[in-house]
Amino acid sequence: MPKTTWKPGTMLYPVPAVLVTSRFEGKDNIITVSWAGTVCTEPPMLSISLRPERLSYTMIRGSGEFVVNLPVEKIARAVDFCGVKSGRDTDKFAAGRLTKARAHKVAAPLIAECPVSIECRVSRVIELGSHHMFIADVLAVNVEERLIDKRGRLRLEDARLLCYSHGQYFSVYRPLEKFGFSVRRKKRAAPSGRKRREEPRK
Repeated sequence: MPKTTWKPGTMLYPVPAVLVTSRFEGKDNIITVSWAGTVCTEPPMLSISLRPERLSYTMIRGSGEFVVNLPVEKIARAVDFCGVKSGRDTDKFAAGRLTKARAHKVAAPLIAECPVSIECRVSRVIELGSHHMFIADVLAVNVEERLIDKRGRLRLEDARLLCYSHGQYFSVYRPLEKFGFSVRRKKRAAPSGRKRREEPRK
């Protein structure tokens, strides 16, 4: 199909829509971030990118810690609210009806309504341009027990997580295939148990 060429821009969609919590000088805040990503497996690291003028930027830069909370469909309104309102004059926990929960490794609170909360400590800050990238070590991952099956497998597909794509929020809920399905061998059909009747030779 023919394609139209646009000027360079951040058109890498969809991306996660996450709620990042921070605590600094006795104050807690939440910011909605769509520029978040995985950096490394060993050691586990992730990144978030923030504008320096944001309150959360100052708080995270000062504390060196934050929590990435993965929100779900039912709190989409709070996710949007935390992205358009400033924590300088708004208690986003109260306004968004979000509940603080205690973290294990950092001072910043978890959000109880989010099924997954990732505790992070800043490793370095890369000053890029409009946004600065915080690269952080993952210290702990907190997961709702209802999402863990009897085999210990995390079933994130049951959480209805949110993502963000070109100005809109979407719910992630329809799994297609598991990683590696394109090269997985197909299982042979089990025998029916009946012996095939041989045709008489002519």
